[in-house]
Amino acid sequence: MIALTLGEIAAIVDGELVGGAADAVVDGPVEYDSRKVGERGLFVAFAGAKVDAHDFGPKAIADGATGVLGSRAVEGVPTIVVADPRRALGLLARAVVDRLHAAGGLTVVAITGSSGKTSTKDLIARLLARRGPTVATIGSENNELGTPYTALKADAATRFLVLEMGARGIGHLRYLCEIAPPDISVVTNVGVAHMGEFGSVEGIAQAKGELVEALGSGGFAVLNADDERVRAMAARTAARVVAVGEAADAEIRATDVEALDRGRFGFALHVPGADAVAVRLDVAGRHSVGNALLAAAVASLAGLEPTAIANGLGDLEGLSDRRMDVFDRADDVTVIDDSYNANPASMAAALRALVAVAGERRKIAVLGFMAELGGYERAGHEEVGRLAAELGVDRLVAVSEQAAPILTGAAAVASWGGDSVLVTDQEAAVALLRSELLPRDVVLVKGSRYRTWAVADALRSEDFRK
Repeated sequence: MIALTLGEIAAIVDGELVGGAADAVVDGPVEYDSRKVGERGLFVAFAGAKVDAHDFGPKAIADGATGVLGSRAVEGVPTIVVADPRRALGLLARAVVDRLHAAGGLTVVAITGSSGKTSTKDLIARLLARRGPTVATIGSENNELGTPYTALKADAATRFLVLEMGARGIGHLRYLCEIAPPDISVVTNVGVAHMGEFGSVEGIAQAKGELVEALGSGGFAVLNADDERVRAMAARTAARVVAVGEAADAEIRATDVEALDRGRFGFALHVPGADAVAVRLDVAGRHSVGNALLAAAVASLAGLEPTAIANGLGDLEGLSDRRMDVFDRADDVTVIDDSYNANPASMAAALRALVAVAGERRKIAVLGFMAELGGYERAGHEEVGRLAAELGVDRLVAVSEQAAPILTGAAAVASWGGDSVLVTDQEAAVALLRSELLPRDVVLVKGSRYRTWAVADALRSEDFRK
């Protein structure tokens, strides 16, 4: 974080400094986990139902923190007292972003969408890091806590701040954009993820569009031209629109998409004013082409040449954990760990990736429950099962009774020659795989957060066969 005094921070967050010197400097990390607080940092204390983090204030100071930001004074500890520490964190982040913007060195890139936003964020961050120091959201810390937490990692040297932003309702993205106003907004797609919160796809589109509404006339709205609901957001922004996709009228587009090895794809990248360049992606899945195009658009706006973009997309090392991570086990079994989260669209993309990676090898899909679908829950699971059968998945394993409609959907495909099984929990899924997996099998593991993590972790373990 940039250097600020406790007095300055108290003024920014409308707080009262108790028990500390107003001129004491904070220029270390801002953390809400007392174990991570560093020298001259700020510890943000939340009072939870079971644990009151204010109790860790003295330890944070002992470990080098300058002060605590919390909702009550901590005896013997410099504390900035506010009514709502979460809101205060947002106010502090906004002040830091404003100062960095005013200094002229910071570009804020915000990404949202029903699926693919984390992978797209990762690709953007990796490419922009070739242009200058970049701070990006870790994993999916994309809410009203994660957004300011990430923004506060920026300092005077930071050139790009790349923020994944998620929404659970109307107004959520508007609030996040108030914390860190974007210069470039990226929308990946609109699907049925979180249907339970929004009630309709139209409601999801309305919420996602808040990201482009937050842009000023000097900003850029990078929109997926292959998604009609995203394309329509062009009418909701004062910024310059950059249409991206495989559509013929896309400003930045891909042609000649071809399958490569291990589920990866290549394509010709077209950027205005330059000759087409060949891209060979280093990430699996046909859907990765669209993610890569969005990242290429942002990188191009940041001044990266097409050849450098193509080279960057070709030598990326992996994305965030549990997302399209393809690895080979010592027993010649290939695993696709895409277990971080799931919705019908991302399930479909992962199943297609399984088919692309496997080729003629046996294809096994271990699929967990998809959360937050509301009234679309049963239909969404059945839809995934039907697709798995239509794609020719050989063995379909549904984890938990909640995921059983996946099997119902698969069974409805009369031409399917595979088989399926319902297991009670992740431990049962691991036991099944341990007894059934054969050399050269390819296994996809996917489900909503936590629902299949243990399965993926077991497959990574050297003790899996024991």
